[in-house]
Amino acid sequence: MDKLKMHSLDMTADNIEKIAAIFPNCVTESANAQGELKKSIDFDLLKQELSGSIVDGPQERYHLNWPGKREALLTANAPIAKTLRPCREESVHFDTTENLFIEGDNLEALKLMQETYLDKIKMIYIDPPYNTGEDFIYADNFADSIANYFEKSQQVDESGNKLVANTDANGRFHSDWLTMIYSRLKLAKNLLKDDGLIFISIDNNEFDNLIKVANEIFGEKNFISVLVWKSGRTAAAHFTNEHEYIICFAKNKESVPLFKYKGEDLITDRAIKKPGTKNPLSQIFFPAGIDFDCEDKIFPQEFGGKEPVSIIKGVLECRGRKLLNDVVIEAAWTMKDMIEGWIRGENIIDQKGQVVTRFFFKSNGILQYEKKKGTVHPKSIVTGYTTKQGGKDIENLLESNHFDFPKPKSLIESLANFVTEKNDIILDFFAGSSTTAHAVMMSNAEDNGNRKFIMVQLGEECKEKSEAFKAGYSSIAEISKERIRRAGQKVIEDNADKKGIENLDIGFRTLKINTSNMTDVYYNPENTSQEDMFTQVENIKKDRSDEDLLFQVLLDWGVGLTLPISKQQVTGRNVYFVNGGSDSEGADLIACFDKNITDDLVTELAKLQPLRVVFRDDGFDADAVKINAEQIFKQLSPTTDVKSL
Repeated sequence: MDKLKMHSLDMTADNIEKIAAIFPNCVTESANAQGELKKSIDFDLLKQELSGSIVDGPQERYHLNWPGKREALLTANAPIAKTLRPCREESVHFDTTENLFIEGDNLEALKLMQETYLDKIKMIYIDPPYNTGEDFIYADNFADSIANYFEKSQQVDESGNKLVANTDANGRFHSDWLTMIYSRLKLAKNLLKDDGLIFISIDNNEFDNLIKVANEIFGEKNFISVLVWKSGRTAAAHFTNEHEYIICFAKNKESVPLFKYKGEDLITDRAIKKPGTKNPLSQIFFPAGIDFDCEDKIFPQEFGGKEPVSIIKGVLECRGRKLLNDVVIEAAWTMKDMIEGWIRGENIIDQKGQVVTRFFFKSNGILQYEKKKGTVHPKSIVTGYTTKQGGKDIENLLESNHFDFPKPKSLIESLANFVTEKNDIILDFFAGSSTTAHAVMMSNAEDNGNRKFIMVQLGEECKEKSEAFKAGYSSIAEISKERIRRAGQKVIEDNADKKGIENLDIGFRTLKINTSNMTDVYYNPENTSQEDMFTQVENIKKDRSDEDLLFQVLLDWGVGLTLPISKQQVTGRNVYFVNGGSDSEGADLIACFDKNITDDLVTELAKLQPLRVVFRDDGFDADAVKINAEQIFKQLSPTTDVKSL
């Protein structure tokens, strides 16, 4: 029976497999320091395969580089033996919510999310440190070789999670900031859907570097826009600086449609202009019966003044609010091909993707068009949202604003409304005060949507002298969670008269990053000596619960972290059902971590034909039961993936 790996995705190994699929001749074997064989890439052969375009050695080329870039790449690719431990007491509606709050280092969170949320996030918004010299950045000191990571990633490395001031005293290094942001954006890209977008707030300090990093990670062709946000903050030097930026990139710009207009408004306008080179005079035949928004009336052969209309054949007459006779009209038509296509009965969509519903004559005899506003084109100069509003948002909920220059919820809500549909997932891995979560709940209340949010925030301690600490908050994450709790209730109260508001998801599952649930012997059994065998028979840490194990299994298998979970008794054993139950077939996952598992229990679970099932490796009543388990599933549910831990 195969064992689960119980660590995050090894991006380096994954990349080797991708290269192997394209260039199988470049795959070879090499020995590590312990003499064990592993799959490797023969780079000399790979260079030969790419000899038409490879850039090698000191040859000049266009690229972005800085001290620490290779470390950032290694840090992004290396797996970690960490897990997410559920925390029910700090959650809201734990069993039913589809929202997540992950507390811990956001780089580790992004690694842990790689399999579960690969290609599933529609929108990412982040407000990272601006590198002003007064804020903090992550000091990622846990990058290491793949050979050593298992040993070291089991340790609680405080420097790995530490925030450090990148101040003027140490030169306020661009390299430190770039190393920090590069690995996180690289991992974040993997999570975006093909038509997904990322929005990144920034100011002048790292604006140009962020553009270059994003161009490298997402590709220049996937650049969408730079929004210039008039934030309400001012700083006077040679000029009074009163704006910030929001940089927008797509994962695949070709897959991103124009933003849909979500209202019901119809647009009307005239279909002629003043004659000119772009709009020359031409003739169109109009059949009788076209709508005429007018009382009964006969029009002269020529009218319109500077936008002349000439009746070339027939009489332009309205009767019963319809065109009475066939008529040929000459004018400077603005959309002649569309008019003639509509007359032929074709469905007409203009250059902006908007559906033309009809053409009709107005009471002045001028042809008009009517269309649904199918798309919206937000301006790149963003006004009407200020950091002062963001502060008020927090004060209204928590009695005091504990953040410097927080983003207003209405700004994030407007971005979400343009970009997302009702069931999309929105991620913010620099959550701060969780403005993004607040904005998502507001958007859902407005259009009866079911957007899901994922917030990631480090448990950064509040200083003892701070107002936040005096108010009872031990960390930024605590403030963030409390804001979501209060914001959810406020959104419900403010929309109490709306139909279906009682179904609004204002909950969240709190998951905290921690070391693996598994002991060292699970990852390195070959390093266990004989004298240690009896003390390390258990491969699961003693302080971990069955629910802790369940969530690490969900991560390992890439099963949804917000799927409904139920705990039921089957033949006297505790069994977890994920997205299913003992009264139905086809659950996404069934897990039993009890001891003394028997053939009877295995048979009952196999009858339910789950997609996946997992047991403790040492949980079977006897070795024969473990052997029988695979055979029982092959007989009763051959498509079930059976594993142990």
